[in-house]
Amino acid sequence: MTGGRAIILGRIREALRNNPAPRPHTSHSQSEAAADHNGHAQREWLPKVGETLPERIDLFAKISEGLTTEFHRVPTMSAARDLLTKLAAESGWKKIGSHSHHDVDALLEGVELPIVRTEKGYAIDNLESCDAGITGCDVLVAQTGGIMVSVESAGGRALSVLPPHHVVIARTSQMVPDLTAAFEHVKQKYGKQFPSFLSFITGPSRTGDIERILVLGAHGPKRLTVILLDS
Repeated sequence: MTGGRAIILGRIREALRNNPAPRPHTSHSQSEAAADHNGHAQREWLPKVGETLPERIDLFAKISEGLTTEFHRVPTMSAARDLLTKLAAESGWKKIGSHSHHDVDALLEGVELPIVRTEKGYAIDNLESCDAGITGCDVLVAQTGGIMVSVESAGGRALSVLPPHHVVIARTSQMVPDLTAAFEHVKQKYGKQFPSFLSFITGPSRTGDIERILVLGAHGPKRLTVILLDS
């Protein structure tokens, strides 16, 4: 590497040696003090998240809108059932996929549609032909608008991927501020029994690989709905 580029990069290296750059949102002194605090230095580099639960829910909702995630906050499980019934009627669902989960089971009470249950064993074609997959999740991440799912919380690897509409039921108690908190939750919840599958879902499946045209549903669900239950 020669010429002006080498000179510029050399000057940057020399400047950083004498005066390290502060992390975002901090001064130099704050950055140094926070660097090793509880091993969470990475938080200093990530976008700020609100201190309160309402702030975090508002941030999640805002980011969800940009990701084309359909976000609904409901006060009761009864209201969540009404919303699911409305979605099913509007979309013309004929069959849905689900799994054994306390909130998923409660949400599906009274649903008069064929249900493919993943914990009982299933044919891939049968699950793929479902109009929607209804799952739980581990946490919702306010910082990214993401949904953390695992093989345990999402009924396996396929239920959140194969049906064209993925519906997630979660509670406000599952809202965490950032990715660090999400991984802390997984560590505390599963301990040494770490799940074989762990994923973050941020909006419906999309790609822009073909002539830079955005296509939804290319590699997974075309629609993603989050139902957040107050609790």
